Amino acid sequence: MKNIFDAHAHYDDERFDGDREKLLAALPEKGVCAVMNNSVDLESAARAIGLAERYDHIYAAVGFHPENLENMPSDYLDRLAELSRHPKVAAIGETGLDYYWDIPREPQKRVFEEQIKLSLDLGMPLVVHDREAHGDTFALMRKYRPRALLHCFSGSVELMREAVRFGLYLSLGGVVTFKNARHSLEVASEIPIDRLLLETDAPYMAPVPFRGKRCDSSMIVFAAEKIASLRGMTAQELLDITCENAKAFYGIG
Repeated sequence: MKNIFDAHAHYDDERFDGDREKLLAALPEKGVCAVMNNSVDLESAARAIGLAERYDHIYAAVGFHPENLENMPSDYLDRLAELSRHPKVAAIGETGLDYYWDIPREPQKRVFEEQIKLSLDLGMPLVVHDREAHGDTFALMRKYRPRALLHCFSGSVELMREAVRFGLYLSLGGVVTFKNARHSLEVASEIPIDRLLLETDAPYMAPVPFRGKRCDSSMIVFAAEKIASLRGMTAQELLDITCENAKAFYGIG
């Protein structure tokens, strides 16, 4: 397989500390053309940029995840804006809302809205985390209409159709190989092909047959094979299309 574009990963995660450099260097040999490495706070943003500087196929997104708002500096928007000037930074993110965990919701919504505005001010795409927060996430998408990717999309076909009407992109990954993945499979079957990206969320969400183990970008092929079979195409055809979609979304030549 070739033209594997991993639209969302976290290679600065500690689970890669033992073999990160070896793994990243080998990805192109496994067909991976590019990886968007997302950050969750300023420290991980610096690490993501460092990886992007060392590897041609790695790019960075800079932002604050809703689980990482504690002790966030008051000037965080200015610092994200400064980081975004780096030539390998292609998006603001990962930001969004997470109502699965017991995290105060008002600060989440405030910081998410501020990062939406930042992405619009900078003219950059936005990477959105939406976990059990579809109502508030979509309310802000309707209000601002950012150029955004709903990563690891977990909503229904109806929500997918609404997202597409807003001009949003959706990314799917290893979940489509899980036995209980009804919503994801329905979305994978019906989403307009030009709005679909593929991701791993590495090191998380490894596909079957690696479920529960550490994930890496080469494993996208398992999700691609599943989605392609639903759509009556080959996995390579799907990888070719989603690679071009990801390049267009992130503005990567």
